[in-house]
Amino acid sequence: MPEIPFTHRYQAVQHGGFVRASNSGISCWRRVDPGVEPCAAVRRGAAAVNSNFDMLYSDVDQDPNTYNATRAELLLPPGARVTYARLYWGGNLRVGEQKPPEDNGRVLVAEPGGSYKDVLADTKVGHRDGDESDAYQASADVTPLVRRFGGGLWTVAQLNIAKGSSDAGAWGGWTLVVAYEKADEPLRQLSLWDGFTALGEDPDADPDGDAEDREGDEGEDDVRPADTGRTVELTGLDVPARGAGRVGVVGYDGDRGVRGDSLTVTASSGRRTNIGDAENPFNDVLNSTITDFGRSAFKRQPDYMNNLGYDADVFDLGPALSEGARSLRFRFGAENQGQFVGVLFVQADARR
Repeated sequence: MPEIPFTHRYQAVQHGGFVRASNSGISCWRRVDPGVEPCAAVRRGAAAVNSNFDMLYSDVDQDPNTYNATRAELLLPPGARVTYARLYWGGNLRVGEQKPPEDNGRVLVAEPGGSYKDVLADTKVGHRDGDESDAYQASADVTPLVRRFGGGLWTVAQLNIAKGSSDAGAWGGWTLVVAYEKADEPLRQLSLWDGFTALGEDPDADPDGDAEDREGDEGEDDVRPADTGRTVELTGLDVPARGAGRVGVVGYDGDRGVRGDSLTVTASSGRRTNIGDAENPFNDVLNSTITDFGRSAFKRQPDYMNNLGYDADVFDLGPALSEGARSLRFRFGAENQGQFVGVLFVQADARR
């Protein structure tokens, strides 16, 4: 199936922001390569790749009718009003077993303290069979559900992912992205994109891996041309100088410790900045973590640091906004042909 290019899913200018809850649905069980770190160390954050392990579903509920279930906390500010919520889920269907793609568009979701409800994908499901994997991403608008039940520990079960071991490895997870409005917060531009595209070797990647902000690109003529699916551009901004912002990314099959994947942002001023933080190096930005600004920011069950092929991170966008911005162009690079990216969301200060 052709890749689904990134398109706008939601945008607003309002007092408020984005929050999200996220977790992976599968983890290591035992090593198939005796030369790598043991599973317990990997779960605590040691570098390793999913193809080094026999992978097994994570299942935190007591329901015998589900074979995987994980939880994550949605931290809505007190008094916030949910304006939009979307659940994304995806994984690899072909590992030691082959899962039927007919089940890609359905998961079970339980609100905090509640019972499971069917959630069905309401848009085209991205699906790519290749690169030694059988990968997909699906999503659904869950605004009424989140608006009704609010923050707390949400559970997602029956995520269609395959267990076992293979050269591509098992991976999969879910992310709930929520836009909210709150009168006493700054006025912000909120933008959510989604798609499903494979990333490959970036022919323009910096071979020296320069970690510093590139400040020599002095105009749009110097911005690299857009590749379908690799570049997302947000226009119509009015971010003041020294404005604050953040960007969130959901990616698949990024390996912790394998360099080469990156995310850069170019502002309309010409300033080009590498995105990353202490836990997500600029040249290993898709490294199987679920963090905000390099830290674990909400409760998860289970709570593994190395999620072995699933990324859902939020990064500080402030350095890219030091001179303000009328537009922002985000560009992905990748370590190999087996990586995918599915979600990108941005909040940035708007001039009053």
